[in-house]
Amino acid sequence: MPRIVARNSRVMPDPDSQVGFLGFGVSCTSEMRPLPGIAVQLDSGFLDTMLALPDLNELLPIIQLSITPVILISGLGALVISMTTRMGRIVDRSRSLAGLVREAKGSERKHIENQLEILFRRARLMRLAMTMVTSSIFTSGLLIMLLFVSGLAKVPMSNVILGIFMLSVVFMLGGMAAFIRDVFVSLQALNLEVVRALGHEVE
Repeated sequence: MPRIVARNSRVMPDPDSQVGFLGFGVSCTSEMRPLPGIAVQLDSGFLDTMLALPDLNELLPIIQLSITPVILISGLGALVISMTTRMGRIVDRSRSLAGLVREAKGSERKHIENQLEILFRRARLMRLAMTMVTSSIFTSGLLIMLLFVSGLAKVPMSNVILGIFMLSVVFMLGGMAAFIRDVFVSLQALNLEVVRALGHEVE
């Protein structure tokens, strides 16, 4: 007997079967095919599963884990504002001295040139510090994204998350080191002004 396919509650022969009008002496080589209606229902169920929102119990641990990098981003953001203000003052002071050095002569010109050299060193240190700190903010944001992807998609990323967190801390430490170095260099410029005004160094 030929194999049949159920379609719309009707029994119909498979169109690929080689059965004649009476079906005598001819074997059927076709197999049952999936019904279009059933296939559509399976695809819809799969999409519903993929697009379903995660449960609140699954989100809470991930949000708790992301609190640490969020706090780090907030603190570093305040530090970047301070660095930006400091950088602006260095640039303004450098432009002011650059205008004075063209008219100065003798020891006055030498003193202004020394001040300009120190200010340029400070500007480079501040550029390095801001670059390191903003890199730490970027890696912290990337860490938050990886935490959510790992938690929701159930993808093991322990080594990657640990590495990015350590990289973020390294960037932060590098930026702080450059910032502290700028503070010491600024004291050198202040020391030149004090020595010029008093005629001796202050211990």
